[in-house]
Amino acid sequence: MAAMTRILTRGDLLTLLDPDACLAALRDGFVQDGAAGFPGQRIRAELPFPGTATALIPGLLPGTDAYTVKVNAKFPAARPALRGVICLHDGRDGELLALLDSATITAWRTGLAAALGTDALAARRSDVVGVVGAGAQADLVVTGLRLLRPVSDLIIHDMSPERAAAFRDRHGGRLAGSAAEVAAHASIVVLATWSRTPLLTPSDIRPGRHLTTLGVDEPGKQELAPSVLRAADVLAVDDRPLAAAMGVLAAADLPPEAAHATLGEILRDDHPGRTDPGQVTVYGPVGLPWQDLALSRLAYREAERRDLGLTVDLLG
Repeated sequence: MAAMTRILTRGDLLTLLDPDACLAALRDGFVQDGAAGFPGQRIRAELPFPGTATALIPGLLPGTDAYTVKVNAKFPAARPALRGVICLHDGRDGELLALLDSATITAWRTGLAAALGTDALAARRSDVVGVVGAGAQADLVVTGLRLLRPVSDLIIHDMSPERAAAFRDRHGGRLAGSAAEVAAHASIVVLATWSRTPLLTPSDIRPGRHLTTLGVDEPGKQELAPSVLRAADVLAVDDRPLAAAMGVLAAADLPPEAAHATLGEILRDDHPGRTDPGQVTVYGPVGLPWQDLALSRLAYREAERRDLGLTVDLLG
């Protein structure tokens, strides 16, 4: 019988993915990641067009006989701004099991992993969430946080008033006129933008705040002033070397050891994370290849069970 490849579109993935199952898979991945010994690579190249190409290879997890290769194009002026594909391969013989829409998987794994990091670091009684950048990733952060902790109020700011209003219509809450206004009222602030200049400085940050910065995933991007990162009581990342190469540490010209912890260390209880409600904490992930595998495998298994998506014989 010919080996068939399953093609899963955005619509297929939105039908297949379950936030609770994704959170569980990502949490397990972070706990395993420290002992995995599978260093992933993130390769970025400028293009002779107004965008960049990025590849994440290989997505690997202990005990999982599959791996992923992701290739993205990022064109900030386009809608959607991120387009690409994730290849899910059988680890035993390299068979191409599935081709999945990268934008959907990336938004889900980035947003829900950020929700895990935010919940792990924010003070227990913090329940007012602020969003700066009302896009797909922030959508998933709010969705994940509401599964992990109570959210009593939501404050939203985006450079596009229409996008901010649409986010409010989906999630509830109220609008703010600036990132500083969000930080003044929210105990948890999630930034998910394309910014190349700091949106928040130390004067905007009150004691006890938690900040999650998602937009700094390649050189030149910056959401928090370097002084905010240097002053944080706990600065956590998902991967120290990667954060120092192209993430929040690089943006502040900080070395890998400037990060007090990784999220995996916190979830494994190897680092205590926040130890006082008055501390200022920051989580600045870059995004890791194994996260693509964790969610792609979930979607593929469910698609196989439900026979969803188009199947093709690419070798035929």
